[in-house]
Amino acid sequence: MEVTNLEKDGYLFSNDKSLLQIEVIHTYLSTESYWANGIPLEVVEKSISNSECFGVYHTGKQIGFARWITDKATFGYLADVFILPEHRGKGLSKVLMQFMLSFPWLKGCRRLVLATRDAHSLYAQNGFEPLSHPDRFMEIVRKDIYKSN
Repeated sequence: MEVTNLEKDGYLFSNDKSLLQIEVIHTYLSTESYWANGIPLEVVEKSISNSECFGVYHTGKQIGFARWITDKATFGYLADVFILPEHRGKGLSKVLMQFMLSFPWLKGCRRLVLATRDAHSLYAQNGFEPLSHPDRFMEIVRKDIYKSN
């Protein structure tokens, strides 16, 4: 994928995987997130290598992340979206969403989905709605998959 960057208010938004700071992503996901607490570094690395990733940077340091699990033609699942706490409240999540949704391959996808516990209003601003037919969706949830035995 062609690398695209956006600079806004001293922050860099980019889909350049070479800029990703895996240790920042892993630390946040494994210790701060409610959805991937305890995730091993190797799983984060593999998830990044198999996804379309976007980073947010300030003074050369990664402060945000999101990734799309996608075939880049029909379907995309948005995952692992975060902005570090000290950079929240500045509209960075909104800019990140608009930046990602501007990519032509994503505009062509028939279905985009995500799961969130607490950011419904952010995603609604970008066109996401509750499932129109939740009865058609099924899942397997392995809640404690990252907990060691």
